[in-house]
Amino acid sequence: MLFSSMTFVFMFLPIVCSIYLLVRPEIKNYVLLIASMLFYAWGEPRYLAIMILTIVINYYGAYFISRSNHHKKWILAATIIANLGFLFYFKYFNFVMRNINDAFDAQFNFINVIMPIGISFYTFQALSYVVDVYRGEAKVQKNVYKLALYISLFPQLVAGPIVKYHDVAEQIDNRTVTFDKVNYGVKCFIMGLAKKMLIANTLGAVADKIFAQPVEQFDVFTAWLGAFAYSFQLYYDFSGYSDMAIGLGAIFGFKFLENFNYPYISKSITEFWRRWHISLSTWFKEYLYIPLGGNRVTKQRNIFNLFVVFLATGIWHGAEWTFVVWGLWHGAFIIFEKLTGWHKKEGGFKLSLAHHLYTIFAFVIGWVIFRAENLSYAFNYIKNMFGLIPEHDIIYKRFYYIDNIEIIAFVAAIICAMPIFNKLTEIGFKHKIKRTLVNIWLMCLFVLSVSVMAASTYNPFIYFRF
Repeated sequence: MLFSSMTFVFMFLPIVCSIYLLVRPEIKNYVLLIASMLFYAWGEPRYLAIMILTIVINYYGAYFISRSNHHKKWILAATIIANLGFLFYFKYFNFVMRNINDAFDAQFNFINVIMPIGISFYTFQALSYVVDVYRGEAKVQKNVYKLALYISLFPQLVAGPIVKYHDVAEQIDNRTVTFDKVNYGVKCFIMGLAKKMLIANTLGAVADKIFAQPVEQFDVFTAWLGAFAYSFQLYYDFSGYSDMAIGLGAIFGFKFLENFNYPYISKSITEFWRRWHISLSTWFKEYLYIPLGGNRVTKQRNIFNLFVVFLATGIWHGAEWTFVVWGLWHGAFIIFEKLTGWHKKEGGFKLSLAHHLYTIFAFVIGWVIFRAENLSYAFNYIKNMFGLIPEHDIIYKRFYYIDNIEIIAFVAAIICAMPIFNKLTEIGFKHKIKRTLVNIWLMCLFVLSVSVMAASTYNPFIYFRF
């Protein structure tokens, strides 16, 4: 089920909210758990068993860790291997077998495994729980239903943000629903829905038309147009989902941490990763980078640690070489900045602008690699961006790819990528005129988003496939 569907907005969500608000506090977790299971089973009921098995494995894994005195590391290792085993089989098995066949000219027959939606996200949340218990940062959850709620909670189940157990453990047991939280949650949800329906989907149509063409059939301008269209599509699609998830969490009394903080204003790739997909970058920092030694090691070992983290980041995003190279591309810039400190140099407007343009160049080229179907297409697309592909057989003129509505969406994307309207959802009751204007604006956005949603076909979020 999609957040950006009529079924969710006008049927599932109102029913769940009504029941949740009417039942006694001790029943609220069970209402959310049942709703989450139904939400997940709506599209893929056969994969519900995989998530339930994940819950059971991590419940008993953490339980035995808490009871053991001498075998905690072995129990933790076994639990981690079980979690990653599911993830490997469903997400990477096809990729590995395909590459074995290609590398050794083999003809191994294998089952075409279909990946369950959200497995990357709920697997990382499950790992967070058992590691937190092992470290003593969280108490073992003796109620399996509460653990199940943490892993399966529908607002952030299928595309994050990745909620670490120690951040919400207390909220699972004790939280309140207030008017202020619901008001904030509804505003966040509307903002996220508008990002998805009005900007991401609109610019996604531009990117899809361009990336569907052979690179020889469009010019340099069109290549850059497609790269920027996809860059904005991905940002507004994923940050829109995160806003909706955070808003839904607030409606049910949860406080989820922000997942995006205007990453496109960054002046270095290091800063970019402090602002982009924050829940993933902090997860890798806490559960991979620091255990490897972080930056409290030799310079050579620190470079190795960064390499491993960004290799893992690329692999986490998908079972294709494009994602691996994308992860290493970002890792190379992080290591460059770490070694030179170039991004820390202070100066006037010109240096600041140079830092910003350097960062835009890095992540836009990276998104081309991320979006391409294969490395060959990515390489040729990037060559085309710099005029290194001879133009021939150009079938469509530039304005075939973009119309007036899409130009307006581009302008809106550029403006909203800057922290100009970042306090809209936080305007208090004492600012009556501002609050009224914001509410009218949000209502207009909601009506327009629903209109687009009603007229559109199936439009899943990009990160559903990760």
